[in-house]
Amino acid sequence: MISKTTAPFAASPSRAAACALAAVSAFVATSAEASQPAPWQMGLPPGASVVRDHIESFAAFTFWIIVPITLFVLGLLIWIMVKFNAKANPVASRTTHHTGLEVAWTVVPILILVALSIPSFRLLYEEMVVPPADMTIKVTGYQWYWGYEYTDLVSDKKKPVSFDSVMLEDAKRKDPVRQPRLLAVDNEVVVPVGKVVRLQITGADVIHSFALPSMGVKMDANPGRLNETWFKAEKTGVFYGQCSELCGRDHAFMPIAVNVVTQAQYDAWAAAAKSDLDAAYRRLAEMQDAERAPTRLANR
Repeated sequence: MISKTTAPFAASPSRAAACALAAVSAFVATSAEASQPAPWQMGLPPGASVVRDHIESFAAFTFWIIVPITLFVLGLLIWIMVKFNAKANPVASRTTHHTGLEVAWTVVPILILVALSIPSFRLLYEEMVVPPADMTIKVTGYQWYWGYEYTDLVSDKKKPVSFDSVMLEDAKRKDPVRQPRLLAVDNEVVVPVGKVVRLQITGADVIHSFALPSMGVKMDANPGRLNETWFKAEKTGVFYGQCSELCGRDHAFMPIAVNVVTQAQYDAWAAAAKSDLDAAYRRLAEMQDAERAPTRLANR
């Protein structure tokens, strides 16, 4: 990794500023940044991939199966307490078997499980089987930051472009609104919209978990093992995640930030990143500023 010899919280000031500017530009240009938590938010954050939408659909489908079951059991309990308490029913029934009832409470749960299993297995297959990838990023979890390696993007030094991504401390956040606390990072992952991104995830020390809710991604980062998953972003913007496996002292301070950009913006970033990562983020920020300039003028 490029900055592995650097302490996790000692990020390059120029790089942090460039990446922060890119994040602000992306925030203004799109509405996708609602993926970060909002005050009084209920429900899941907005999705940015087909898999994430399918996860939400399955959750809603399961919810409307659980609700009638819960109401039925609640009603049954109330009916039993009212009708069969010792005062209302002093002589207890000696019924021990009821064929119809026993068949029903066996068959109905089986049918419910079958109804749940079909979309569940379909969704699991969709999550686990990686389609032909347009690009591959190796993700490594460290205590307590993330490292990224673009295996298909070779730098001028004949090595894959790689960098560490560290949470921005409060003192380095230039815009508290557009650089959310505990989520903004110095170096964002930059990917093009509409492309299949294969993630190869591992851990360097302890078990971490790479979780990006807006993309429907959650995969453990185990030392000595390479796990694989994927996503395909359907909209541009900055999408946030966090380590979701308790990994030690600063577990709460290793966020994930993925900046989804247009193909032209990604190509420009990738070309510059081969030689100078700081310049790549500055170039990306400039392109995003230029893209949103007509919108600013139209709103005046």
